Amino acid sequence: MKKLIALVSTMAMAVSLAGCSSSGNDQSAASASAGVSGTFEGTAQGKGGDVTVTLTLTDSKITDVSIEGKDETPGIGDTAMETMAQEIKDSGSIGVDTVSGATVTSDAVLEAAAAALTSAGLNPDDYKTAVSAATAAGDVTEEADVVVVGAGGAGMVAAITAADAGKSVIILESQAMGGGNSVRSTGGMNAAKTVYQDDNDFDEAAGVEKTLKTAAEKYADNETITALAKTVQEQWDAYQADPQGYFDSTELFELDTMIGGKGINDPELVKTLCENSADAIDWLDTIGASLHNVAQFGGASVKRIHRPVNDEGKTVAVGAYLVPILTQNVEDRGITVHYNTTANKILMSDGKAAGVQAEQKDGSTLTVNAKAVVLATGGFGANNAMVAEQNPALDGYITTNAPGAQGQGIVMATAEDVGAATVDMDQIQLHPTVHVADDGSANLITEGLRGDGAILVNKEGSRFTDEVGTRDKVSADENAQTDGQAWLIVDQSMYDASTVIQGYVTKGWTVQGDTVADLAAAMGVDADTLTKTIDDWNTCVANESDPDFGRTSFNHQLEGTMYAILVQPGVHHTMGGLKIDSSAEVEKADSSVIPGLFAAGEVTGGVHGANRLGGNAVADFVVFGRIAGQSAADYAK
Repeated sequence: MKKLIALVSTMAMAVSLAGCSSSGNDQSAASASAGVSGTFEGTAQGKGGDVTVTLTLTDSKITDVSIEGKDETPGIGDTAMETMAQEIKDSGSIGVDTVSGATVTSDAVLEAAAAALTSAGLNPDDYKTAVSAATAAGDVTEEADVVVVGAGGAGMVAAITAADAGKSVIILESQAMGGGNSVRSTGGMNAAKTVYQDDNDFDEAAGVEKTLKTAAEKYADNETITALAKTVQEQWDAYQADPQGYFDSTELFELDTMIGGKGINDPELVKTLCENSADAIDWLDTIGASLHNVAQFGGASVKRIHRPVNDEGKTVAVGAYLVPILTQNVEDRGITVHYNTTANKILMSDGKAAGVQAEQKDGSTLTVNAKAVVLATGGFGANNAMVAEQNPALDGYITTNAPGAQGQGIVMATAEDVGAATVDMDQIQLHPTVHVADDGSANLITEGLRGDGAILVNKEGSRFTDEVGTRDKVSADENAQTDGQAWLIVDQSMYDASTVIQGYVTKGWTVQGDTVADLAAAMGVDADTLTKTIDDWNTCVANESDPDFGRTSFNHQLEGTMYAILVQPGVHHTMGGLKIDSSAEVEKADSSVIPGLFAAGEVTGGVHGANRLGGNAVADFVVFGRIAGQSAADYAK
């Protein structure tokens, strides 16, 4: 239950003032309680902890607002607090809109603001009149070299790149805050042949040889996979004859991505992704983002995912880390960003993209005439109707997607006058570890935990899959278990090393036990079965062999205090989207390009095939975001 904090004395004052003004309910707040000035606080329970709103009042009018909630989700809750603080200050009302994607935090802000007014001896209802939409100032037209639609990872990377190429850039974002699905990414970014990869105590042989075996047994008729496997085999043979450092290659990265995508990926796009991945890591360094901690994720033969760490050396969620840095870089370059502005039409001139038309929050139309258009609107994972249309089996599934992932970019680009083609639209990925919180929200649980040594057990207490297999395989195995759910188990040493896990515990999403028997009781599973499962897993780690499920990653034995979180599959990524070439130009069905139209990120298709590997989404939006931004800037010349 949300808690309100207010002083008894001010509550008494509120009652007194309410009695004095009971006959004037239609009076303004200022006239009903004239002369109240000072600073007043209220607190309510948010997503992760207390949210405190501090209101500065001058003659009973709100003149300043500050909001603090240190445990709210980075990049989501904190952004919502910043947005709402400004809106409350500007309007003088607490009747402002909640922020999509941060409903719990938004509700806490409004409740805490009401508590602050109560503590000032004022009636919060006098300040709850919804702020009427501003009278449209009239339709507006702006000019830019490049207009970017979407302020998620791909959009901001493209905008930064185009601006650094000397072009004027405008970004349009449908939501009240940027970040899109990117800010929700918890893992990291895949990249091959970086200086941050090293061998540590990792046995590359098991992963590489398993991948080569899979290529030979399942994809012998796929020319791209066969050719890549031949190259990797030659590289692997040479490495074994003369080991030098850590083994990885762009070809192995391509092979993993193609196999993960079941061979239907566009080979040229995959090659572009992998060959530019190491340089993308270096580019992130130049804008203040360091992804230097390397681990293994599902579907990767070797350790390849690059993650951020905090000042204490603990891994942190990559999206919440990157998005604020990208946002700051956008601001530093003076790039104009229009929030709450939904693009609805690509403007065409002589068969070329020439700008975008959009609807602003006040109902007015914003037209941006531009020499080049970059679509970075994300996928359609939050649009259940569109998901069900493309894949009826997924109708009604929970989703990890941000509210803005509605597929607008795909709809605009495929309009008859634009003529863009799409690929792989029915390929929609389930993520196997999604936790449904008490408030009904679906929360992504990072795949990195499994890469670091976590295991999955069913409601009977037994393992049932290779935890670092591809997401489609793990999700399918999970769906076959009781209630289609499973428990993800980590231990104290993993908790100590990860602020992400610590956040799950703080939010109350986990159960825990100092012994396996205690954990089993908290999970509601048989203690003997869970004890045997943990013992068997620790034996697998000791022997670096998993005879039951073929796992090849053995980083960690589970010991001491353990934590478990209940998870289930949820719609996570739409692999299908607009057809692009390796320059991020949008194509028609005949593979001819649409001049001036570019796209990057989840709005596109072809990169991931039938299944996206964890860590490839961040690689996708950084690599192709840079390419789209540069291509658009070059075209704008």
